[in-house]
Amino acid sequence: YVKIPSPSYKEAEFAKILKKDMEELGIEVIVDNAGEKAGSNTGNLIGFLKGNKNVEPIMFCAHMDTVKPCENIEPIIEDGIIKSKGDTILSADDKAGIVAILEAIRYIKENNIPHGDIELVFTICEEVGLYGSKYLDYSKIKSKMAFVLDASGEIGGVNVQGPAQSQIYAKFHGKAAHAGLSPENGINAIQVAAKAISNMKLLRIDEETTANVGVIKGGSATNIVADYAEIELEARSLKEEKLEKQVNHMIESIENAAKEFGAKVDIDVKHAYPTFLLEKDEPILDIIKNAMEKLNISYKPSTTGGGSDTNIFNSKGIKAATLSIGMFNAHSVN
Repeated sequence: YVKIPSPSYKEAEFAKILKKDMEELGIEVIVDNAGEKAGSNTGNLIGFLKGNKNVEPIMFCAHMDTVKPCENIEPIIEDGIIKSKGDTILSADDKAGIVAILEAIRYIKENNIPHGDIELVFTICEEVGLYGSKYLDYSKIKSKMAFVLDASGEIGGVNVQGPAQSQIYAKFHGKAAHAGLSPENGINAIQVAAKAISNMKLLRIDEETTANVGVIKGGSATNIVADYAEIELEARSLKEEKLEKQVNHMIESIENAAKEFGAKVDIDVKHAYPTFLLEKDEPILDIIKNAMEKLNISYKPSTTGGGSDTNIFNSKGIKAATLSIGMFNAHSVN
């Protein structure tokens, strides 16, 4: 699977092979229309395995898309550990999750293990905004409980709490002038952006909140006072009210800088995903703990700083937890 490139928005080639493999396992598969809404060349794969036991249906989820560089991946196996060659990612995020889910289905069928209805959801565009789970056709989903196999670290790790995230896009409009002849006639949009950033509290705000400037673009030449600059920022917090406070502070810094220099600014804020928190007595956590106990795996609940399909499922009324799948150094070539 890792040898089949599936970057966000281009998961179709992998989805086609995955669908075929699912159907060979006796799983009924449909492709929803999430791709049309997200701008991908395929939708989510929704699999259904009919049960033979009268229990509540459960869902397993992993995402099909990966970050780049994901072309020409050469997996290397050393001492039972699968690694990347060092010039691409491995795609364990999240193909290790997909493989684990399919292997579980295979094991259930080969050993005639009684089970309730099982739903599988393999999402698109998770890495670029959780669009697969946002646009999932929920009319096809019956489960009220979802196990998302998409966390880094040793097996036994379970993300029971995650932050909300907001993204801020600011476009500064200054005034061009010759940088050598009449710089005083210009308004440097890059300078305005720099002033805004310098007035922001960034990175680790407190134990529950972070903020970052990730992208800055602007200008055209050193001899022109830059009349345009743009910045992309984000903030995350385990508390929605703290997130709102941090976002407002960042917006205020942007607006004040523009006002100080006489520039104009366009600001767009997107709330990417909400927080989630599973209480200790949630039934889903009991199921996870019991399964781990049977396998002598140490249950390690944790809070994550990242977002995943889990955030979206919980906001849709489906209790979801993210399980570690033994991947390390995700989003890197290591």
